[in-house]
Formats: sequence, structure tokens, C-alpha cells
Amino acid sequence: MFNLNPQTQKKIRRFKEIKTGYYSFITLCALLISVMVAELWVNSRALVVNYEGEFYFPTYTAFHPGTDFGLDYGYEVNYRDLAEKFETDGGDNWVLMPLIPYNPYENHSSTNIYKPEAPSFENKHFLGTDTTSRDILARLVYGTRIALLFAITFMVAVYVIGITIGCSMGFFGGTFDLIFQRFIEIWSNVPFLYMVIIVFSVVPSTFEIPTRIAILLTVMVLFSWTGMTYYMRTETYKEKSRDYISAALLLGASNTRIIFKHILPNVISTLVTFMPFTIVGAISAITALDFLGFGLPAPTPSLGELLKQGTANLRTAGWIVTSAFATLVLLLTLVTFIGEAVRESFDPKKFTVYR
Repeated sequence: MFNLNPQTQKKIRRFKEIKTGYYSFITLCALLISVMVAELWVNSRALVVNYEGEFYFPTYTAFHPGTDFGLDYGYEVNYRDLAEKFETDGGDNWVLMPLIPYNPYENHSSTNIYKPEAPSFENKHFLGTDTTSRDILARLVYGTRIALLFAITFMVAVYVIGITIGCSMGFFGGTFDLIFQRFIEIWSNVPFLYMVIIVFSVVPSTFEIPTRIAILLTVMVLFSWTGMTYYMRTETYKEKSRDYISAALLLGASNTRIIFKHILPNVISTLVTFMPFTIVGAISAITALDFLGFGLPAPTPSLGELLKQGTANLRTAGWIVTSAFATLVLLLTLVTFIGEAVRESFDPKKFTVYR
């Protein structure tokens, strides 16, 4: 399908030979796919409802009021209760629920008192509930999805800014390079955590959750692109001094062609090597900010928020911190193994210490 050059094919073969990184990559891809379609297996909406011979698919459609299924209320159906009602009434009506029939925002308590409940297979709270009786597994699944999407978006934004500025600094040099060096030195000394606190103290609480998440992402990107800029500046300086760049200039190649056709393809190893570690840094940062209360706005599901709940209820509800900590360790371990494997596969030396 793709025309890969022999060097790239060789690096891919090297990556596959490192079993720990390769299987971690497969596992992470499977995890990403599963959380992207989380509504199909973790959701309070039914997958399929068969009512009076007609099929309904509520998962990805608009909500159905109770009146659609012969009930006497106009708000959204509680599909778990509907499934019990159909089963009690008998007949041909039936409801197919997801494996975990709860959403991450729903309060569900067997005692009608909102408090942590231990894992229960009977109630299908497989990892228990948190301090407000929300299903922990549902919040972990959706929190992991948000963390991965946030980290990938963060990485793309950091790379776009870092590559653009760093490559320009290394290629054009001179006054342009000097001005941006001084700017980066000043910008790097601005305390990131204080800026997050200041920004979120002035952001109105009336803003929608996606808007507040976008603001947090923007703040993190603005204070994280400088590291990639220095790497790209150094790599561009090194490649610019090589003979093939001089030959391209003598042949009349434009600056744009030299940058995109010659320099960037030859520094791809540096860019790819740092990708997994940038994702690890983003996941760690957003988790830490959530733990401190300056991250994703409530009630957004997040690993940091569950860790905060768990540490506050360590003796009475140990299952909260255990589940959140295990998920975070698994996620970071997978990405770190992938990063180590990518680093080795793109290393010009075939034999390295890591195996």
C-alpha cells in the first residue's frame, strides 16, 4: 500500500524484533480502539431495544422519552429499568444492554445513599463506585479515552509549533535565530503551574466543558513547545551543513523544497523517537493537574480525579486508588515500552543495550 524506502522498512523490522515494544504497541492500539467505541460496552443507554416489533438503537442517536416505550414520563428512559420491566411483563419486547450498563456521570447506589461501594458483580459495579456512587470502571474507561486524545492532540500541537520555529531558527539563523533564542529563554522561565492557576481563576464557570478543556490544552501547549524547538534547531543546523544541501542550493532548489524534501525527512528519526515520551509527559501532566484540582473541569472523568478521591478515602475505599493507580501505571508502561523500542529501532547502531 505504501512505498517505503529500504531504510524505513529496516527500521520497522527492527521495531517488530523488539517484542516488548511491539506487543505494547498492539496492546495500546487495541486499548485506544476499545475506548473510542466505549459507548458500545460502557453506557447507560441500550444497544438495541425491540418494542412492539420495532427496533431502536439509542446508543448513538437522540434520547428517547419514556412515552416511546409505553411509559408515562417525557424524560429519557432508564434502560436498565426498562429491561427489567420487559422481562417482568413477558412478551416479545426486550432490551440489549452493554456489558457495563452505566455512564461515567451517573450516580447509582444500591442503598440510595451516595457513598463508595465495594466491587459487586451483582450490581455490575465490577470495580466498585466512587464517593458519589459513580461507576469506577466507567469513569476509568472514559477518563483513559480523554487522557489519550488529550495527549495525542497535545503532541501534534507541540510538534507543529516546535518543528516550525526550530527548523526556521536552524535554517535561516542570524538575527532571526538570535531573537527567538532570547524569547525562548524568557518564555521558558515563566512558571507553568502558576499560569494554569491564574488562567483557570479568571475563566468563567459558565463556559462549557469542551471549551474549558480546550483552554487547558492551549495553556499546556504554549508552555511545552520550547524543548522540541531546541532539538529541531540543532538537527536543522547539522543537516544544513551537509554536502547534499549545498548541492541542492547549487541546483537552484528553493528554501521550501530543501526544508520539506531534504531536511525534515532526514530528521524524522529524532521526531519519531520523542513522540511516545511526549505522550507520557502529557498524560502525567494532565493527571497531576487533575489531582491538584487545576486540570479537567468537573465532572469530567479523569485518572487524576480518581486518584485524588482514592487517596482521600484510602482506608475506607481502597478500591478507588487501586483501580486508578493500576490504570495509570499500565498506560504509562505501555507508552514507555513503545518509546524505548522506537528509540532503538531508529538508532543507527543496530546493537544497543536495551533488549
